Amino acid sequence: MRYDVAVVGAGPVGSVAARYAALYGAKVALFEEHATVGSPVQCAGLLSVRAMDECGISPNDLSVINSVRGAFVYSPAGTCLPIDGGSTRAFVVSRKIFDRKLASLATSEGVDLFLNSKVVAIDKNSGFSRLHVQRSDKHDVIEASVVIGADGVRHGVASMVGLPAPSRIMSGIQFEVQMKTTRQDFVELFVGTCAPGFFAWAIPLSDGTARLGLATDNMGSRDSLSYLCELKDKLSKRGCAVEGMLDFVVGGIPIGVAARTFSDGVLICGDAAGQVKPTSGGGVYTGAVCAKIAGEVAAKAAFENDTSKSRLEEYENRWKQALGKELNLGLKAHDFVGSLSDEQLDELFSSLAEPNVLSLIEKYGDMDHPSILLRKFLNPLNSRHLKGFFVAFLKTLL
Repeated sequence: MRYDVAVVGAGPVGSVAARYAALYGAKVALFEEHATVGSPVQCAGLLSVRAMDECGISPNDLSVINSVRGAFVYSPAGTCLPIDGGSTRAFVVSRKIFDRKLASLATSEGVDLFLNSKVVAIDKNSGFSRLHVQRSDKHDVIEASVVIGADGVRHGVASMVGLPAPSRIMSGIQFEVQMKTTRQDFVELFVGTCAPGFFAWAIPLSDGTARLGLATDNMGSRDSLSYLCELKDKLSKRGCAVEGMLDFVVGGIPIGVAARTFSDGVLICGDAAGQVKPTSGGGVYTGAVCAKIAGEVAAKAAFENDTSKSRLEEYENRWKQALGKELNLGLKAHDFVGSLSDEQLDELFSSLAEPNVLSLIEKYGDMDHPSILLRKFLNPLNSRHLKGFFVAFLKTLL
């Protein structure tokens, strides 16, 4: 079989890339190594309004479990920073249903979906890429003009063709638990040594259940589960009972984009390319933006019969123009916050809790574009309320 575009990985990014390649007229194959789309789940399932829109999914879709308008953010000492967005800012989704809806949208545009099909090797043949696909006990060889690797943090396609991996990987863990959060429409976030280098979260679902998880950029000799158990005990001491740790999810979150995301006949996008927001760990919005570009560039290159590295470089130029500055800024912010001690975080929270500053956060805070708020902080009328070490960082950042 021969295709114009072959996409490896039927997660949200892969399905969007495949759909857009098909919308530009390409004959597209989409390969998923698992028997069903959406399993196993490796995501907290909290998507911004913009992410849903970028994927073409309605807020009324069956995948939506809950809507979120704000967050309670807790310092290491337990100081709460209440951030009310005033209206729905994000949706809690069932990733299984969400992923399957996106795959269905792809197949409705003519994409051929192959389940239980693992791409184990890629080689070149007369200008085409030859994908060696293991399907149960059968081995197939399928040709494609362009291959899009959207196979997640393990970046299998990238490693097969010599493309670099994201700069580093955080460790994440999550359970679905019986837990009554403060408000049904607010997530709860916890920073400091409870999740070194990043944060922990409690995302409300329904009927007193929540997704309790964390990711850490600096585990040392400990594992993520020990940090999560410690957080559970800490919450219980505050009077917030956490019971029944079910629906166990573990995974890696790439932080820092890959040094290059294109090669002869190959593009990589999503987690495989490190196109993840370093401030939140979310990759659906950024991945979908890049997937649309990848699908378009791949389809056009296939029709032009030019799938060279120089032709496909357009993809990287365009996605970096759209998101590069935001991701680079987010990585610096990630590293800065991760470098702070618990005492420094408590000091920072005390300044962020100032009424003028909190109002600024609520007005300009953006899950997908944190630079908007950071620039507002630099206004002299606002920065006078902030701690000196934070202002000094902002000046180097912007």
